[in-house]
Amino acid sequence: MSRDSNYDHHISIFSPQGRLYQIEYAFKAASSASGLTGIALRGADTAVVVTQRKVPDRLIVPSSVSHVYNVTSKIGVLATGMTADCHSAVQRMRYEAADFEFKYGYSIPPAVLAKRMADIAQVNTQSASMRPLAVVLLIVGVDDEKGPQVLKVDPAGHYLPFKGTASGSKEQEATNFLEKRVENIPEYSFDETVRTAIVCLGSVLGSDFRGNEIEVACVQGKEGKFRSLTEEEIEDHLNAIADDADA
Repeated sequence: MSRDSNYDHHISIFSPQGRLYQIEYAFKAASSASGLTGIALRGADTAVVVTQRKVPDRLIVPSSVSHVYNVTSKIGVLATGMTADCHSAVQRMRYEAADFEFKYGYSIPPAVLAKRMADIAQVNTQSASMRPLAVVLLIVGVDDEKGPQVLKVDPAGHYLPFKGTASGSKEQEATNFLEKRVENIPEYSFDETVRTAIVCLGSVLGSDFRGNEIEVACVQGKEGKFRSLTEEEIEDHLNAIADDADA
């Protein structure tokens, strides 16, 4: 047994190398528990999230399985990780958003909500009586001043805005794909943003999709609302991607 194995019994104990093993385990659970990969991308006036739709049991109603959630009319989130933890995190996000609007009289900006969720996540790393939520949040929303935004919150309490990011089992491969296009991403139109996100997901998973096998949600423009694309809209984008590949 290694010496470091004695330092992973409680979340509040540092190893001699300065590591918190329970946090590292939380990251591992968040990336592998659901088996999903999520992509978030911000174009010129659009923010998009894309992920797989995996129905774990044939008896489950397929339309009830989703990892994309509305928080407010202008903010949504793609949560990857343990499903119950995802539901808990989303419920807290909705509470914080409603509480902010009740107190201050206007909708919570996406960056403020991300900071609040990161602060809550960080508090869960300070006490042995708590456990971090094994969930990574990819938040997309509209800022009244800055337009569409993409932010990422992890189990340790980090939060940062991104041009494009990923979470889940193929996070590193998706990040490498997006890094090659980082110069062009801020100029993408709505269609280019959606299709690049779908192509990225297909590339890292090494498969093609049908319209009912992925979830796509977006916000567009400063007055845009967060919405999920219908199966028909997704099929249209998949057909356009196939046409571009054949051209």
